[in-house]
Amino acid sequence: MENGGDEEFERTLTFFSDQQLCYADVLPPSQVIARIEVAVVNFLRTLTSPATPALPHLPLISRQMSNSHLNQGLLTDVPWIFLSYSYSTRSFMRANSAKSFIRVWKVMEMCFNILRHEKQVTQRELYYMLICTTSGYFSSQLQVNKAIQDVVALLRCSRHSLGIIASSRGLLAGRVVLQEPNKAAVDCAACGPSGYPITGDLSILQNLVLQTDARYIILVEKHAVFQRLAEDGLFNQIPSILITAKGYPDIATRYLLHRLSQSFPKLPILAVVDWNPAGLAILSTFKYGSIEMGLEAFRYACNVKWLGIRGDDLNLIPEESLTPLKPKDLQVAKSLMSSGFISESYREELMLMTHRGQRAEIESLYHHGYDFLGKYLVKKILQVDYI
Repeated sequence: MENGGDEEFERTLTFFSDQQLCYADVLPPSQVIARIEVAVVNFLRTLTSPATPALPHLPLISRQMSNSHLNQGLLTDVPWIFLSYSYSTRSFMRANSAKSFIRVWKVMEMCFNILRHEKQVTQRELYYMLICTTSGYFSSQLQVNKAIQDVVALLRCSRHSLGIIASSRGLLAGRVVLQEPNKAAVDCAACGPSGYPITGDLSILQNLVLQTDARYIILVEKHAVFQRLAEDGLFNQIPSILITAKGYPDIATRYLLHRLSQSFPKLPILAVVDWNPAGLAILSTFKYGSIEMGLEAFRYACNVKWLGIRGDDLNLIPEESLTPLKPKDLQVAKSLMSSGFISESYREELMLMTHRGQRAEIESLYHHGYDFLGKYLVKKILQVDYI
């Protein structure tokens, strides 16, 4: 993993010393193995203490809203979510956390063996490995994902350091040339509407050599919209790079977008999302990170701007294309409003959504013809109409 983001983050720590920022280290396998061994030794020491033998609990950095803060960018224009040193615990003695306690150890054991054998696995592969060996403790991917984050919070090392790689859904297209070490260069403008598939291995993404003559990076929420824009050659109408995670962002797509922003810091990153709370939540995850991954958020955060669809664009959308907000939309809106992270302009957009009780999808603009979306985006970009 590259060090630029870590160095910037450490400089920012001096401005937040009263809040005691906590973050996950990027470590080589030998150091992660050592941390796991120390955790085991401490567990056994407490368990066998002659003075006060007890079954220890696991102190984990809390991933709750109350322990999250937003770095407002004193040394950078990129804000990100961070966690401070407030702890929650997993205890074998509490009925509601006994299984979670065991899951942490099972995942650590699996990661220990993965690293010792110099392998890597995806979260999905890890899930199947665990249900095959410890089915009594794992019944869903969500339980595995939470246990992985518990291990990150306990050992304070990144999930990539644990030997766990992302399952990427992301795609790239447009005016950027990528080259892995000792491999032929790939011109993403020639990849067609299917785009260039983003690998889930962050080490490969770190070592990519990137070249571009683009002036903008356009982040697209939806796969179908990405395909339309790539097929229409939007990146030739306005020199740009197109990137999508096909919905809610995966780690690999977030990391590559962060790398692009670090490699080409003068390129604005402009998001094209549905006008609904979920679209804003997707944009916000790319922009700030997430509380669940607050120990690593600074490695993925980018200064994303909202290009569209926004409330000012609703006059372009037929009334019959607007649909009522769903209960889940209202839950997402409430969560975003209570987070304290989103800007005032984003908050106003959310309030307009909930006041109207309506949502609009990007594809609604096809009412004006399939080529209208590209023209709409080019016009907004040239008018610097983004927030």
